[in-house]
Amino acid sequence: MTTVAVIPVKQLANAKQRLSGLLSAERRRDLFRAMLSDVLEATTSCDRIDRVIVVTDDAEVATIAREFGAEVRPEPDQPGLIPAVAETGRQLAAESVSSMVFLPADVPLVSVEELEVVLDGFGRSGDAEMMIVPASDLGGSNCVAVSPPDCMVFGFGEDSFRRHLKLARECDVRVSVAKLPGIGLDVDTPRDLYELASTLDQQRIDTNTHRFLVESGMMQTLDTALERIG
Repeated sequence: MTTVAVIPVKQLANAKQRLSGLLSAERRRDLFRAMLSDVLEATTSCDRIDRVIVVTDDAEVATIAREFGAEVRPEPDQPGLIPAVAETGRQLAAESVSSMVFLPADVPLVSVEELEVVLDGFGRSGDAEMMIVPASDLGGSNCVAVSPPDCMVFGFGEDSFRRHLKLARECDVRVSVAKLPGIGLDVDTPRDLYELASTLDQQRIDTNTHRFLVESGMMQTLDTALERIG
């Protein structure tokens, strides 16, 4: 049994555009670096994950990935999240990898414990299967584990959670769903960032993202900023 985590990352220069009313371009890049570091720390620390691959053409992202011992692979010729995950899945299947776990770089509350919930017993049935963790609003797909890595078509994008359930059925892939609060929070909007900051503060979680929010002053000013921009 071999399990590989795959984290696709686009260019840092365009990170988190939906936060532009709250953070400058430099701050958005700093936030994204911190979130990526937290995701890499969790995935590389999880005993159930044998390897971590970051799919990117961004040199700075590649440097961060290698600092955590992750492998870096280039983005495929066809741009986009779906081609990146699908092509990596085909590559891993050809390498006889048993399972692939997709994670985005913007779920900084992911923990080793939650990854263990996703992967506990996963891929051992001998049948094609998918374990999916939806976003907290049941819209997006914040973690998708598949065994084998090329067993199904992917459908990331708006309402992708329900789309993945449908695609798995069409591909005769057995489906399991886990609703997990850490993985379930992806940071796209100011309200997401507010929820993240509140969770980190209340639970006193010392992470790269928490340190960024404190050191940048965002932890103290987020309430006012969120009210200002609606």
